[in-house]
Amino acid sequence: MMTSEQVSEHKGARRSLAEWTRLVESLHPKNIEMGLGRIRVVKERLAIRFDCPVVIVGGTNGKGSTCAMLQTIWKEAGYKVGLYTSPHIHRFNERMRIDGEMVDDGKLVDYFEQVEAARGDIALTFFEFTTLVALKMFADARLDVVVLEVGLGGRLDAVNLIDADVAVVTNVAIDHVEFLGDTREKIGFEKAGIYRSGKVAFYGDIDPPDSLVGHARAIGADLKVFGRDYSCRMYAGGWDYCGKTVLTGLAQPSLYGDNQIHNATTVVAVVEALQARLPVGPDAIGRGLVKTELPGRFQIVQQEPSIILDVAHNPHAAAVLARNLREMGCHGMTHAVFGAMADKDIDGVIALMKDCVDRWYLTDLPLPRAASAEALKQKLMAAGIQDDGTGQRISVYHRAADALTGAKNNARKNDRIVAFGSFWVVTGVTQDPDRDSSTNHH
Repeated sequence: MMTSEQVSEHKGARRSLAEWTRLVESLHPKNIEMGLGRIRVVKERLAIRFDCPVVIVGGTNGKGSTCAMLQTIWKEAGYKVGLYTSPHIHRFNERMRIDGEMVDDGKLVDYFEQVEAARGDIALTFFEFTTLVALKMFADARLDVVVLEVGLGGRLDAVNLIDADVAVVTNVAIDHVEFLGDTREKIGFEKAGIYRSGKVAFYGDIDPPDSLVGHARAIGADLKVFGRDYSCRMYAGGWDYCGKTVLTGLAQPSLYGDNQIHNATTVVAVVEALQARLPVGPDAIGRGLVKTELPGRFQIVQQEPSIILDVAHNPHAAAVLARNLREMGCHGMTHAVFGAMADKDIDGVIALMKDCVDRWYLTDLPLPRAASAEALKQKLMAAGIQDDGTGQRISVYHRAADALTGAKNNARKNDRIVAFGSFWVVTGVTQDPDRDSSTNHH
């Protein structure tokens, strides 16, 4: 951990963005420390406040897709939108967008300097510091609407500093148990912490945890639940939204899979909830759904053989990935490049994916909390996937890029390759080897 005196020693020449991200990593002994007390003090010093609507999106899976669709729809409707998401895949700048464009290095450095000046001797985690950068920048930008993605949980997450006009919990599944608890009820309570009294709250799935419903009721949030208060009808070539209004003949979202129509249904419900302040016509909704782009969500980057990138790193997401692979169909073999963090439910992910995969290419990942490729191999074998000793079914690599090369060398034109698991897998298989990739934290 660096003291303010050590930080001040770095002053003089203006730091680059890469230098700032490395420096901010060193300010706090932990990547994650739950709690809003320290960051709230710095927020007040920076006088951060919003006059425009703010939407906060939490949940186990689907947060990124939901945020990306909201941004694109409102942009298509002519509004100036700020979007904050995490983690990034290649560049830190991916986390902060205004009108769909990444904020440039120089502007980000300006705000890193402002947050550094305001924090004094308060130790902030990487995520807390960078969240304040985004919030201060958006507060100064005279935006029409701000969309903030929760980093982890909800109740104690840094974005929960802001009172959301609309808060979304996409779904609740088991993940991050060391921080959020080991049951859906415990996790649901943490995620419901972004709901606010008297404001619209969404739960974007059927079967919400009782704890989430109970918390919404206790604080007087106006909770809308998928399947109860709004829904969708899917059919060949399109779908309908059914909420306070009905929109028929909506185009398929550009993001692949029925799960994205499910996400899009909640997106349209959020747009509908803010119509009085941000009027949006059906045409802008349709264009927004079709134009949304999001790397690493069943992203098909090549044909013959197909290469698919997906950041499915927990069983809930792996179930969606497996279903999408089955629906996509394949006449050949499926080769999987896979890497994961050690604290994830790797056995659960393997159980859902093993029947979809013919050959595995396991990779180490470049950080201490990752599971080693050898450890993943042992888990595959424990799940009944036997290596024949020639590396035909299970291969082990130190780098994701090398694992992908191995898969490409073995794949034929009618095969497919799916690179999945941690964000670091997608980063590794698409990284320009000459680029210095800055820190990628949740």
